[in-house]
Amino acid sequence: MSRDPAVPRFLALQLARAGGAGFALFGVVILSHGQPALAAVPDVLGDALIVGGAALFFALPLWLARRWKARR
Repeated sequence: MSRDPAVPRFLALQLARAGGAGFALFGVVILSHGQPALAAVPDVLGDALIVGGAALFFALPLWLARRWKARR
C-alpha cells in the first residue's frame, strides 16, 4: 500500500493552526492576570501573542497551501 503524500501536509496545516491557537490562548492568559507567576509580564506581550497567534492561525495555513500548490 502506498502512503498518501497529503498526510504530512495535512498534519503541518493542523500544527500551524494549533500553534497559532496556543499562542493566542497564552496571550489571553497573560492579559487576564489570573496566574500569579505571570503578573510581572507586560500586557504588551499578551497583545503581541494574541495578534501573532491569530496571524499564525489564519495566514500560515493559507501561505503553506499556496506554496505547495505552486510547486507541482
